[in-house]
Amino acid sequence: MADLSDFPIASRWPAQHPDRIQLYSTPTPNGVKVSIMLEETGLPYEPHFINIGQNETWTPEFLSLNPNGKIPSIIDPDGPGGKPLPLFESGAILLYLAEKTGKFLPSDPARRYETIQWVFFQMASVGPMFGQLGFFHKFAGREIEDKRPLERYRNESKRLLGVLETRLEGRDWIMGDDYTIADISLLGWVRNLVGFYGAGELVEFDSLIRVPAWLERGLARPAVQRGLEIPKRPE
Repeated sequence: MADLSDFPIASRWPAQHPDRIQLYSTPTPNGVKVSIMLEETGLPYEPHFINIGQNETWTPEFLSLNPNGKIPSIIDPDGPGGKPLPLFESGAILLYLAEKTGKFLPSDPARRYETIQWVFFQMASVGPMFGQLGFFHKFAGREIEDKRPLERYRNESKRLLGVLETRLEGRDWIMGDDYTIADISLLGWVRNLVGFYGAGELVEFDSLIRVPAWLERGLARPAVQRGLEIPKRPE
């Protein structure tokens, strides 16, 4: 049986199944990338709910795994060479799990890098811009009298949706016929923008054709439906 005693995080969130991948997360757009990927691949894993509202990511135990204090993070007890591998950053985790399983990442080198570029597009652009729009539209930022920040992030979010709309012309998925980690990285963010953030009207989401259809296809996948609710929030 795997020994996770070298990881301080395991003392605060003990593993009931230390031989499985340990997922430390919250079902946010970044968090669900990894839970969806784990559900899609069928890898055995054990989820641990991290309460970001109570600043649990800033505890010494969590920071020992991710010094940046963000979810999600994982420990794979059966990492490269059979040694435990701790990993943070959702994009890096998606790539690792894809390569570990040989799923959702094309084997052809050119298509592989094309897929990775869209994951980077989500990490560098979609996540930060949509997240800032959510802050200025729904959360504390909405009370700021100067609306130029909101307008900035609204316009950039609309532009990014336009990039996706163009990319999806003639394609069911970002990479065409193949559902990949590019889709997995983006689904939660687009869903959050029009759902939790309530910014659909603000970014004129209904004027799009391909992105809403792509989102509907993605959300219809059983593994996506399960992953969106993992880890379970305490009742």
